[in-house]
Amino acid sequence: MTQKQIRMILGSTAGRTSAAAAFVLVAAVAGAQQQAQPRFNPSALSGAPQYQMPKIPSPPAITPNGTVVEDVIARVNDQIITRSEYERSQEQLLQEAKQTNMSPADLQDRQDNLLRDMIDQQLLLSKGKELGITGDAETIRQLDEMRKQNHLDSMEALQKAAEAQGVSYEDFKQQIRNRVITQSVVRDEVGRRLNMTKAQEQAYYDAHKQEFEVPEQVHLSEILIPTPENATDAQVAAAQVKADAVVAKLKGGASFSDVAKSDSGGPTATAGGDLGDFKRGQLGQVLEDATFSLPKGGTTAPIRTRQGFVILKVDEHQAAGVPPLSDPAVESQVQEAIYVDALQPALRAYLTKARNEAYLDIKPGFIDTGSNKKEVKPTFTAYAPPPVKKKVVAKQKAEQEKAAAAQAALAAARAKVAEKAAEKAAENARKAGVKDVAAPTKAPKIHREKIRYGQAPTNSLPVASATIAENNAPLQGQAPGVAMASSEASVSITTGTGADPNEDPLAPKATADHKTRFSDREKQAEEDHLKNKVVKTTVKATTRPVAATAQEAADEKQQAAPLGLNGDTKKKVKKTHQKGEPKERMQEQPSKPVDNTVTPAPTVNPNLATSPVAPKASTPPADQSLPPTYTGAPGASPAGQPIPATTSADPNAPATTPAPH
Repeated sequence: MTQKQIRMILGSTAGRTSAAAAFVLVAAVAGAQQQAQPRFNPSALSGAPQYQMPKIPSPPAITPNGTVVEDVIARVNDQIITRSEYERSQEQLLQEAKQTNMSPADLQDRQDNLLRDMIDQQLLLSKGKELGITGDAETIRQLDEMRKQNHLDSMEALQKAAEAQGVSYEDFKQQIRNRVITQSVVRDEVGRRLNMTKAQEQAYYDAHKQEFEVPEQVHLSEILIPTPENATDAQVAAAQVKADAVVAKLKGGASFSDVAKSDSGGPTATAGGDLGDFKRGQLGQVLEDATFSLPKGGTTAPIRTRQGFVILKVDEHQAAGVPPLSDPAVESQVQEAIYVDALQPALRAYLTKARNEAYLDIKPGFIDTGSNKKEVKPTFTAYAPPPVKKKVVAKQKAEQEKAAAAQAALAAARAKVAEKAAEKAAENARKAGVKDVAAPTKAPKIHREKIRYGQAPTNSLPVASATIAENNAPLQGQAPGVAMASSEASVSITTGTGADPNEDPLAPKATADHKTRFSDREKQAEEDHLKNKVVKTTVKATTRPVAATAQEAADEKQQAAPLGLNGDTKKKVKKTHQKGEPKERMQEQPSKPVDNTVTPAPTVNPNLATSPVAPKASTPPADQSLPPTYTGAPGASPAGQPIPATTSADPNAPATTPAPH
């Protein structure tokens, strides 16, 4: 982007608004004037530069004798730049060159960088979308400012005025929104990272002093005592008297601004008489001589003009030359100049980095001057997804079967609950005496009554007429026993049970709607069980396993790793057989030889005893040792020897076996 483009991006809101309003209101007029121009161009005979945009490459036709009217020439992330947008940008650039008398070199440079600037705008819009910048509020504010400048009543009137001039209101509003988003991104991502010091400001001021040189000028305020155009001497004298009175007020210490608001008859009275800055040569000779000789805060005497008597005050008096850097106006200009100069390379570096991180695809035949070698061009391949593994298919099938079974169980549970609800409703209706019309009717069964000796029949007696009433029978709607009750007053004694003493003890008691039995608890438990089953089956049918996230998979892998006990910190790798290595099988391995030279000593049971017969005298081998000598009590068997069956008095007598009884 050039400095001019950056200044346009960072320009003031009022400038942007006025330019936009001029575009809306003048676009159709300019187009009509261009259409009304004759074919003969007088500028062709003069030395004025000729502006002409180069032709862009045309796309090949898809079908024979076909023409492509629209195609995509660049893709930037999720946005596209179409051929019509590029051509519209070329037309706008050509109109700008004609209006500003742009040099052919500048026009050629802008033409070469046109696609680059459009891609830069899309990159900034993508960043604004990422940062959540919408620009709606600023867009509405600028449109409302345009409405006020054009003296329109509502936004609908502004839209109708734009459409009447052939301008798409939605496109124009989108252009304003894009410009607002671009300005916000440049300000937040680039501008706020630029820092300037006092040394830089002083260096720039010293290097560009001649640019800040200004002529002598004054800032004036006025109090006008008006007179008619063909004023008489009396009217002039009255105005002179009023002007002298105003001067007296000012000399008395009154504020010039307040007196201007109260006594001035000029158009600047509401603003306190402020007129603005005037350089030498812009005022009349009389006014210039009277004001430029005054210091700051000086006031002139009443001066006769065609409008009347005017009293001028010098608010500021700036001498000719270069103002110091401490001047707020000069300091702001220096800061703005340094900011723009530093912003241009910083913005280009930011956009270059954004290009390296973005997806860019430019159609052949179009040149992007902002491209660099680090950009990764997209490659298109015939991608074929890998086949699904068998265990994944089996797992998916198992999950589908589980889901189907859960849905079937849920449907069965709901059907069971509905069936029980219908049975309960039918039972309640039967208890309430409501006849089920849908139920089949059966003929009443007649039971033969058994009449026992000495008892009167009950069912075989004739039915009495409904009009015959028993003696002392209660009236209709009267409780039994009321007719026999005494009408005299009686005194009742309460027993302290809480019963109403005036309550009739013979009146029928209120009974429950239905009888409650212990067996009803089983029905209630069954209903609760069915409801709980519906809840559980609903949860099981609606809740399906969720795939593990990357963090969960990493945690599971970490938990499955070796604990590192006794130095075991490595993952065990299964030994695999390499090609060419000899195979080792269990049946082919030689068995280990058995050493038969050493005979194990027999195990001696201490509970067994040997015969007390003394062993034969023999010389033990050299490699054997004698058994230990027993030194126990006389007559007792040595340890490890069997107990003799019978013993005699003589210890030397041979042992005998007793005969069986």
